[in-house]
Amino acid sequence: MEATILIVDDEQHMRWIIEKTLAKEGYKTDSAATGAEGLAKLQSTGPDLVLLDLKLPDMNGIEVLRSMKQEQPRVPVIMITAHGTVESAIEAMKIGASDYISKPFDIEELKIIIHRCLEVVELATEVDYLRDELEDKLNTSLIGRSRVISELQELIAKVADTPATVLIEGESGTGKEVVARLLHTGGSRAKKPFVALNCAAIPETLLESELFGYERGAFTGADTRKKGKFEIASSGTIFLDEIGEISLHIQAKLLRVLQEKVFERVGGNEQLKMEARVIAATNRNLKKCVREGTFREDLYYRLQVIPINMPALRERKEDIPDLVNCFLRKYDYRGRIKGLTAEAFEKLQGYDWPGNIRELENAIERAVILCNQDYITPAYLPMEMADQIETSHEFTMTLPPQGISLETVERELILMALERSRGNQTKAARLLGITRSALIYRIEKYGIGDR
Repeated sequence: MEATILIVDDEQHMRWIIEKTLAKEGYKTDSAATGAEGLAKLQSTGPDLVLLDLKLPDMNGIEVLRSMKQEQPRVPVIMITAHGTVESAIEAMKIGASDYISKPFDIEELKIIIHRCLEVVELATEVDYLRDELEDKLNTSLIGRSRVISELQELIAKVADTPATVLIEGESGTGKEVVARLLHTGGSRAKKPFVALNCAAIPETLLESELFGYERGAFTGADTRKKGKFEIASSGTIFLDEIGEISLHIQAKLLRVLQEKVFERVGGNEQLKMEARVIAATNRNLKKCVREGTFREDLYYRLQVIPINMPALRERKEDIPDLVNCFLRKYDYRGRIKGLTAEAFEKLQGYDWPGNIRELENAIERAVILCNQDYITPAYLPMEMADQIETSHEFTMTLPPQGISLETVERELILMALERSRGNQTKAARLLGITRSALIYRIEKYGIGDR
């Protein structure tokens, strides 16, 4: 980025030399001959750095520095001092000057000081941005003032500092990992490891060794001993995401760990103590999985000592404005965009958000990138939002006098959605306001794919 440097010095020849030198280095420059002019240009041009002479015709440089720091505390100021005024330079440093250089000075030394000061500002800005980004990541799903979020925050506060196993259930994109991290950071384990594992992302043949580790020689390629996630988590927290995807074989292993608080590495006999708190999450209906025999009932009850149900975004639409503001701060960190138009907010409020908060975040990020105006209009929102809102007004139904089968209605709606989306299951699910997995279940239930 091309930095702008404001030079405040009453010596015209000195200003000229510095301007020419800095221009060769790729900097933009502006200049002022008096303290008052320098303060005015600080406001009007918004420089990235100021070179300020200690002695000016109308004001003392220290007074100018103090005013500059009150107006723009983040802009670095380098003092230019005459020989024998080092004490004043030290006073300036105490007020907030970033550095000083004495006349006559080596121009190469000045370039080094300027580069160093700008680098410090850039690093500070990056740290602030990353800190804000991390804070947003940890708190995004809990932003809002709806009753359901307030109740969730209260539950987290009660549960955080306990060792109880927690099962977080909810649709994809509702922020289950965010809640898991808040449970970890809100208790006495906050300074201990937080180890997350997406069980669905790892093949079953590797999942056991990922969880429990393995000994050297346990299988082909096991050249050294490796610690598993439980061992790495130690006395911290292990977060098992997509727990509903693990096989019955791994479920039996996990049940033993929860019951006996011990485990062995793959290929080993040494019993290791399990000290980590376990938090699991799933977007499946585990009760239904238990009934279908795909998930162990005893493991289910071991996991859900403390059950937490994550609300879908369509159940807390009053939180959308707060979430939108959060995402605008995150992605429009330069403050280009002032907000959304009333029509755009109406579109967001009318949409069912099958992808929940993650989908909303993606929509706002996309809008920020594409928008070249002060306010985001509906034109910058994803097309499916407008489609769903418009088609929702087209649909009417009358109950026949003789009644009708609810399953027949559901089947016909699924067929209509698939026809409108040209067979695209993801788009069809969005039109129906359900998840893709829920749509696939209904397609199989009604034998639609067998036609």
